Amino acid sequence: MGEDLSKQRLHAWVEGSVQGVGFRFFVIQHASKLGLTGWVRNLWDGRVEVVAEGPQVSLQNMLNQLKAGPPSAIVSLVTTEWLPATNEFPDFNVRFSG
Repeated sequence: MGEDLSKQRLHAWVEGSVQGVGFRFFVIQHASKLGLTGWVRNLWDGRVEVVAEGPQVSLQNMLNQLKAGPPSAIVSLVTTEWLPATNEFPDFNVRFSG
């Protein structure tokens, strides 16, 4: 039971030149390395949205990666919301806006 308490959810919105630069693939690579579950998607307004669940230390590492971005991206702002984990995601993948 203690393990579930250590899991958190990071909900982040990344602004800047972050679409068409491999940002979603970059996020998936890091989520996989860190053992996180959740999803990433492009938003109609040019931002990238990320929902990731896992241990706090791994999520902080992911947040640092989001602030840096892949070499071809220019990140101007990352807005975050920290929530309790829901454990609803079996893996980490790309979602497409409908």
